[in-house]
Amino acid sequence: MTTTIERSGDDRALNRRQAILGGAFLLTAGTAVARVPSHNIDLLGARKLDKLIPQKIGQWEFYSKSGLVVPPADQLKDALYSQLLTRVYVAPDALPIMLLMAQSGGQTGVLQVHRPEYCYPASGFTLMGRSVLPVPLPGSRLEATAITAAADDRTEQLLYWTRVGEDMPLTWARQRWSVARANLKGDIPDAVLVRVSALTPDREAGMATLTRFVQEMFAAVPSDVRRFLDIDAR
Repeated sequence: MTTTIERSGDDRALNRRQAILGGAFLLTAGTAVARVPSHNIDLLGARKLDKLIPQKIGQWEFYSKSGLVVPPADQLKDALYSQLLTRVYVAPDALPIMLLMAQSGGQTGVLQVHRPEYCYPASGFTLMGRSVLPVPLPGSRLEATAITAAADDRTEQLLYWTRVGEDMPLTWARQRWSVARANLKGDIPDAVLVRVSALTPDREAGMATLTRFVQEMFAAVPSDVRRFLDIDAR
């Protein structure tokens, strides 16, 4: 004997709603997968920063790799940076210059280069006087961020900038937007943070020296390296 159970109208309506919702969830999941960035854009490739950046820049010559404020040592930093270059340059008649370059082969919404506003306070510094300082370059102008960092026994003048893919974001919010916009297009952009600094309480003299060093650095490297450092450089 076979027993037939007849479904009510409410049951049939519920099944239809579940089918529609299930289809919507599958469509959403498929769209999310389709938008996962998979195209890596890396302007540096396999080249090494310590080979590309000269040990003599203008009147400055390489002196040491130590003495710089660096991002805190943690697993995030190890996962984030493909290369980290730290150098101190000295010159007979100018302030010593501390150079840091941090390169990441891929920027996503989770991993992004740390700006000095993150690592300096973490090292006990107070930041002040943040402003945008234009640095004239041949055929272009680099907009860098100028900051004074002060601790109990040290005052440091900083000039830095970031390149994310084809953008030069001046703030953390703009940097996040640059990454998000590239990721939505399916791209994982590379990024570089370049920071130069000098130990002096004299902001005007410090920034003038840092500007001159940056100009000399751009003049000392080939055009493809200039583009790696600044997308608008020629």
